Amino acid sequence: METVTIHAAKTRLSQLLARVEAGEEIVLARGKHPIAKLVPFVPASVKRRFGALRGVLTVGPEFFEPLPAEELAAWE
Repeated sequence: METVTIHAAKTRLSQLLARVEAGEEIVLARGKHPIAKLVPFVPASVKRRFGALRGVLTVGPEFFEPLPAEELAAWE
């Protein structure tokens, strides 16, 4: 992981981004103090679809019944 000053990053941004695309991580620093890190962008996984488990999982009526006192006490 290389550390690059902000001034150097401004002048070599295209080259730094090419290295990041290749998988490198680069730290941007103001003087000797690191302030940011350039890392490759990883797209989010597949978006969840509401109702995907409909018909696969069921919730019975006992789910909505009050919990016994000893179980409630265990949660406190």
